[in-house]
Amino acid sequence: MDAFLSSTLAVAIAEIGDKTQLLTLFLVARFAQQRGAIVLGILLATLVNHGVSAWLGGWLADLIPESWIAWIVGLSFIAVGLWVLVPDKDDEEESASLKYGAFVATSILFFIAEIGDKTQIATVILAARYEEMLLAVVAGTTLGMLLANVPVAYFGGALMKRVPLDWVRRAACALFVALGLLSLIHF
Repeated sequence: MDAFLSSTLAVAIAEIGDKTQLLTLFLVARFAQQRGAIVLGILLATLVNHGVSAWLGGWLADLIPESWIAWIVGLSFIAVGLWVLVPDKDDEEESASLKYGAFVATSILFFIAEIGDKTQIATVILAARYEEMLLAVVAGTTLGMLLANVPVAYFGGALMKRVPLDWVRRAACALFVALGLLSLIHF
C-alpha cells in the first residue's frame, strides 16, 4: 500500500502546473465535446509510459548493487524535488495526430509529452524503490496523473486560475525531498 500511496501522491502533486496540464487544456479547447475520450487517452498513454518506466526502474534495481540503491533512490528523489521548482514550458506543437480524434490525439501527445518528464523519472525512481511492487507503482502513478489532469479536462481554465502554482511547486519539492530523505533513512 505504501508503494501505491507514495506513487499516487508524488505524481499528483508533481503534475500540477506541468506541461501535460497545459496539453489537457489545449485538447479540451480542440475537442470540447469529447472530454471522456481525452480522459481515456490520458489513461492509456500513462499506463503504457509509466508501465515501461516502472519496468526500467525494476530492471535497474536488479543491476545496481543493493548498497548503492538507497543512495541513488534517495538522491534521485531529492533531485526530482528540486527539478519540480522549475516551471515547464508549453512546448507542445499541434500534431498531425489531431486529425484522428480526441482519443488518438490525446494518447499520442500524452505519451510523447511524458517522455523524459518529471513524472516519468519519478516512476522509474519509485519502481527502483519499490522493486517488488511494480504494479502498485504503475497504478499509483497513473492514478496521480488522472487526479491532476481529469479536473483540468472538466473544469479547465477556472481551476488553473485558482491554484497558486508557486505554492504547489514548493509542496511538490518538499514531498520529493521528504521521500528522498525517508529512502535514505529506511535503507
